[in-house]
Amino acid sequence: MTDTVVPRPASRRPGTSRRTAPASRRNRRRTAPASRRNRRRTAADAGLLVVAAAFVLPLAWVVLSALDPHASLRVKVPDGVTLDNFDAVLTPEITFTPLLNSLVLCGGATLLTVVCAALAAYPLSRFRSRLNRPFLLTVLFATSLPITAIMVPVYALFVRVNLIDTVQGTIFFFAASQLPFAIWLMKNFMDGVPKELEEAAWTDGASSFQSLLRIVLPLMGPGVAVVTVFSFVMMWGNFFVPFMLLLSPDQMPASVSINDFFGNRGMVAYGQLAAFSIVYSTPVVLLYVLISRRLGGGFALGGAVKG
Repeated sequence: MTDTVVPRPASRRPGTSRRTAPASRRNRRRTAPASRRNRRRTAADAGLLVVAAAFVLPLAWVVLSALDPHASLRVKVPDGVTLDNFDAVLTPEITFTPLLNSLVLCGGATLLTVVCAALAAYPLSRFRSRLNRPFLLTVLFATSLPITAIMVPVYALFVRVNLIDTVQGTIFFFAASQLPFAIWLMKNFMDGVPKELEEAAWTDGASSFQSLLRIVLPLMGPGVAVVTVFSFVMMWGNFFVPFMLLLSPDQMPASVSINDFFGNRGMVAYGQLAAFSIVYSTPVVLLYVLISRRLGGGFALGGAVKG
């Protein structure tokens, strides 16, 4: 009988074929999550581009229509650039007087709001009392009230106290409507100022009002800037309050006079409306630019107190 020769399996190096298959599977597993991350990132970028376009298109329409002699609701490059739309709206009765009224109303109400919010937030931040929490909850409830729900009783009250159709009455109501949220913001910023700095001032003979004026408010400059910008912007774009409380046309702010471009003149002059919108937005942009450094600052008080 002839012996049957059984072929021996080829010798393999330890750790070659047995490790090659798992390594390839690991590579596929690594590439699969990477591809999913890339798809998710692409989808997120596309969503952000859509949101950016939703914000950019109205601004592009305002800028292009203000320079277009034949402006319409379409976003298009003007055939010829002109400044006739600005010349048509830059008149005392259309732009300058309403803008001056807006500056008086919003500037006075913002100043009153910031002062009252600082005086109200100081005891809430520095002194402990059982009434602090109920008061803060009441303020929080006041921020949730819609302005349309309280305008009817406010209008009746203003008629009784002879504040209807007055600038000071509108300023008071503007400040009262923005004060609850301003108190919340001011208190949160004031909590970041160490109390030890005030105690050192009290040791030197300063009163609570002097410490608030000379120590707390200068150190929380970014917080005061935030409250100022927020209050001014909310008042600047408010249409309903001055429309209800002011009756004389010569006292109307720009937020109400912009309504004259719709309907009352028949066909809407889109170019003039866009030009007026640019002029109307300029004070808010200038205010933000002027205090942007304060907004970009922070509370660098970590080394102010040594324990």
